Amino acid sequence: MSESQQQPTDVELHYECVQFYNQEAHLLDEKELEDWLEMMTDDVTYDMPVRVSREKGAERSEFSEEGFNYKEDRSTLEARVERFQSEFAWSEDPPSRTRHHVSNVRVVDTDGDEVETKTNLLLFRGQGEDTKGTLLSAERDDTLRRVDGDLKLAERDVHLDHTILPMKNLSVFF
Repeated sequence: MSESQQQPTDVELHYECVQFYNQEAHLLDEKELEDWLEMMTDDVTYDMPVRVSREKGAERSEFSEEGFNYKEDRSTLEARVERFQSEFAWSEDPPSRTRHHVSNVRVVDTDGDEVETKTNLLLFRGQGEDTKGTLLSAERDDTLRRVDGDLKLAERDVHLDHTILPMKNLSVFF
């Protein structure tokens, strides 16, 4: 059944998902990365495949199955957070200023304790004296899992609208 054919979802569940994403955006923008990690399951996967330009009508996906901007799990996300908070995070000196604009939260499917969602993300990133900043646009396909009554991120696939990253490094989270 396609996303548009789904039956209307439970309003309370949708609201809970929106609140989850609002809190996540706040933690990321405030650089509270350890608290952000607590919003994830122990077996989380966090991927951002590279977008590949294809000819119109091509049967293959627009996203690479082998190339990734991010291909992370809990331990690599923890290592990134630890590095970003250290003196060795040269790409983050001066620190980035971010604003995560999360919209179009859609509950696509539910299966027991798991909720599949799609969200749109517009991410602003500024750094130093940069007067223009960088805008990144993406759709995120997530699986949220209820753990001890709370929703946690179990899986994220970030699908950037860009084929070429308009920034020198990926030192921010989506």
